[in-house]
Amino acid sequence: MLELDDLSHIYPNGTRALDHVTLSIPRGMYGLLGPNGAGKSTLMRTIATLQTPTEGAIRFGAVDVIAQPEKLRDTLGYLPQDFGVYPRISAYDMLDHLAVLKGISSRADRKVTVETLLHQVNLWNVRKKTLAGFSGGMRQRFGIAQALIGNPELIIVDEPTAGLDPEERNRFLNLLAEIGENVVVILSTHIVADVSDLCPRVAVLAAGRVQREGAPQELIRAARGRIWVKVIGRGELAHYRDGYDLLSTRLFAGRTMIHILSDYDPGDGFTSIEAGLEDVYFSTLAESRRAPVTV
Repeated sequence: MLELDDLSHIYPNGTRALDHVTLSIPRGMYGLLGPNGAGKSTLMRTIATLQTPTEGAIRFGAVDVIAQPEKLRDTLGYLPQDFGVYPRISAYDMLDHLAVLKGISSRADRKVTVETLLHQVNLWNVRKKTLAGFSGGMRQRFGIAQALIGNPELIIVDEPTAGLDPEERNRFLNLLAEIGENVVVILSTHIVADVSDLCPRVAVLAAGRVQREGAPQELIRAARGRIWVKVIGRGELAHYRDGYDLLSTRLFAGRTMIHILSDYDPGDGFTSIEAGLEDVYFSTLAESRRAPVTV
């Protein structure tokens, strides 16, 4: 269990990136949703011991993460949003080098580790190919392979599917789901579909604060009766944006389908619709923008 207690982080320029974040994250897949600038990457870097929070506490099992960062690093796997590698080195040699850095000194042990990981992430057939020649999806799978060196108990992946095509995205998410059966995996993303099917629990972060937290179906039930839909002409969008609490728009048969948030029947041709996690996410962001700012 990963415990975050009243975690805040203020950068030297005065920006409050995290604002009293408290979460209990159990074993398995855990989704952290939020738009760009919500504080997700700051939170991931803080958990990964790459920066020290301004205040608050982090515990992973018996480990006090802030007081004993090296103990967490022994059991941490981290795939940051921007994952850099030496482009002219083969996948096999790069993993072998990273295994040395992770403390696996025995050549025989490294051979077993590297070969097992390359098979697990389906990169064995391209193990001799340089990383510069990898597709985006292959690079992300390599990133997971390096994060798994040393059998970590906590794995953090930050915006892992950005830029992947649908096939690579599905392959990557299936790999995460398999890994997440036995360890704590935090999936940080702004893509709702990445967490809707994978994560038994999810938190929505906005403006550095946890705005919603719980099981996806619980969050969806709480939004029941508040989401309304209507198909409009494209030229009408500005009118509805000004007059209603607009959550999302999408094209449908050449026309525009809009979802709005309302606690009562808005009339005007709107019909009630069963909420999805995307509706919960967008309504949470809308409510956070309306909330008064406190210092």
